[in-house]
Amino acid sequence: MHFWKYHGIGNDFILLDGSKGDLKVDMEWCRCACDRHFGIGGDGVLYILPGEGTDITMRIINADGTEAEMCGNGIRCVAVHAYNFKIVDKEEFSIHTMAGDLKAKVTLENGKAVAATIDMGAPILDGRSIPIDWDGHFINEDFAVLRYFFKANAVSMGNPHFITFQEMDDPTIDRLGPILECHRLFPRKTNVEFCKIIDGKIYIRVYERGAGWTLACGTGACASTVAAALNGLVPFDTPIDVHLPGGWLKITVDKDLGFVMMEGPADLVFEGDLPQEYSE
Repeated sequence: MHFWKYHGIGNDFILLDGSKGDLKVDMEWCRCACDRHFGIGGDGVLYILPGEGTDITMRIINADGTEAEMCGNGIRCVAVHAYNFKIVDKEEFSIHTMAGDLKAKVTLENGKAVAATIDMGAPILDGRSIPIDWDGHFINEDFAVLRYFFKANAVSMGNPHFITFQEMDDPTIDRLGPILECHRLFPRKTNVEFCKIIDGKIYIRVYERGAGWTLACGTGACASTVAAALNGLVPFDTPIDVHLPGGWLKITVDKDLGFVMMEGPADLVFEGDLPQEYSE
């Protein structure tokens, strides 16, 4: 099976082109291929499939073989690949995802797509819809786990995020990430963002659901900026620089919460072949 290896500011993926309808999603293949010692290695596998009322469809399988509703860094990789490999023939196009139909616009340099801006749609704040075991909004609420007490926020960008701006040291963050991912409050687990705001910029460490500590999370950057704006920590309608361990994104949150715009790069690393029947 031919594959391409991409990363979006360090969040890395195996990409498979099934845009002609000749490829089925194989979660066990994905799990094995993402193994960094015995496979290609990656945080997940991106499938490009035929559109469903859209130009193309994206599906994302996490490194543990589970499926994610959405992936912000992944969708930029899909957009860049789709343009550069002529799956689409226009700079603005639509992508169907499990989180809805999203609009992409690629940024060109010398005729080649190098980045993408994605309209990530409206954030979801209703607790049961995120999902979180909570009625109404969970914004700047008290939270306790083990001996730790802090303020936290829950936002969905098509997938669930649990966000705190509480000052914590690295050992505490290291301990809480995997605990919070699987906390009973989240029926489908959650991504976890530990944020700091310095000079109007947001700095984030992410424990990604199904992948663990990751260099970047596009939906996490969006959800964290939404939470920051709702808490009055950054302005609405203004591009905010968001730093993750792998690099920078720009996130803009509409003051009416009608959309969140994400802008950032996507890079092709290499390509190759692996047997379709591959397994550990």
